Amino acid sequence: LLCASPVACPDIYWVFGGYLLCASPVACPDIYLGGGLPSVDYSIVGSSEVVMEVGEEVKLTTDKSFFNHGTKECLYVDYENIVKIVRPGDRIFVDDGLISLLAKEIGSNYILCTVENGGTIGSQKGINLPGLPVDLPALSDKDKEDILFGVEHDVDMIFASFIRDAAGVAEIRALLGVKGRGILIIPKIENHQGVKNIDEIIAASEGIMVARGDLGIEIPSEKVFLAQKALIAKCNLASWQACYMRDPDARVYGEALATQMLESMVSKPRPTRAESTDVANAVLDGADCVMLSGESAKGSYPLVCVRTMGNICREAEMAVYQKQLSSELNFKTILPVTPTRAIAIAAVEAASKLGATAIIASTTSGTTGHMLSSYRPRCPVICVTRYPKVARQLQLYRNATPNLDPPPLCFPAPPEPDWLKDVDARMQFGITYGRTRGFINQGDALILVSGWRAGAGFTNTLRVVYASGEGVPVPPTRSHHAD
Repeated sequence: LLCASPVACPDIYWVFGGYLLCASPVACPDIYLGGGLPSVDYSIVGSSEVVMEVGEEVKLTTDKSFFNHGTKECLYVDYENIVKIVRPGDRIFVDDGLISLLAKEIGSNYILCTVENGGTIGSQKGINLPGLPVDLPALSDKDKEDILFGVEHDVDMIFASFIRDAAGVAEIRALLGVKGRGILIIPKIENHQGVKNIDEIIAASEGIMVARGDLGIEIPSEKVFLAQKALIAKCNLASWQACYMRDPDARVYGEALATQMLESMVSKPRPTRAESTDVANAVLDGADCVMLSGESAKGSYPLVCVRTMGNICREAEMAVYQKQLSSELNFKTILPVTPTRAIAIAAVEAASKLGATAIIASTTSGTTGHMLSSYRPRCPVICVTRYPKVARQLQLYRNATPNLDPPPLCFPAPPEPDWLKDVDARMQFGITYGRTRGFINQGDALILVSGWRAGAGFTNTLRVVYASGEGVPVPPTRSHHAD
């Protein structure tokens, strides 16, 4: 779940026991229609839509006097250079391609168009100019205000729209400053330039979102599935190769997939079979997250949508060909690896061979949890941390289950003077958490991952234990086939 911030929305935040991940969407410059359109149904106060019929003419103008005074015949566009880059014969798409306009005549401050595909059009709808050299800045003044608001309210991550290259990510990171250095940046890939520059975007950020709505306008619709699979694969590959000995501080990446995943559930209680398959394929492709938008924001069945998507994801995860996946992960890993990554690889392999029901990891920065997630274990990874922000951010990563209890949201005990006792207390906390959630039972094999020396700065220990009836882990014995 996403929330604006625990500070801005305290009531909503704590109702869910602190489970909310705090994210701030940043629009980033895009092209939009103005407002002030008349109503389709004049009996509906505040309705701001008009119906465009095929063959009708409409003028798109940059004249600011039409900003809040649009008509069916003349619509304001907030991009002055549109008259410089559009040529007669070019197509202009409105509202994720639902409306298609064909440019006929270019004036000093207007474009006369013919409606090719009609429909209902409203104020503040987005405009796409596929294949044209749009020269918008990376951030507008409003975007900068939104980012600073997010820093002030301690959001966990920023979803940045229409990122075209690494420079856009760098500008956001510079604006975050020291105070916002713990905020993750997730660029939304929504245009051809973003796809073309994906390698540098991934290297500069903590993950990507494949936003298929605008992307399906910017590139041919028959190529969207290829872009989806390629972008997710590149992000996964970057995650597997990111942390090797020569680059110990490299990032681990997450991928999110969005747009029309369960679109029919805006008005219906069940998804179509194609939509169910779409969600499952996203999981099989390797995405860390799938996202609902209109289905939960304005739909009639928001809770049913969330449950349906969760059920599909769980079923799809059981269909992953684990043997092939493990082989590919190990083959793609660049050697030598860091101690933390070596432990992560060993932990996931051990969990698979033992049939462990959980991996329990102690983490300060979240890196250990990220790495364990990137190797796609079949069991949950319970990440025990004392830091609420780290716990919330870990929800971005597949299989990672942070100990998100009610306040203070994380391991509550202060550090023990004895480091080993402190480690054992955190491991026991994770086991207890798994038992209360119902996926750890007496006799289950568990993998414990932690650091074994205070101040080491990395994870270097892996243990195999079995859950006892009292919740206290016991080491393997000959009854557990120990040598």
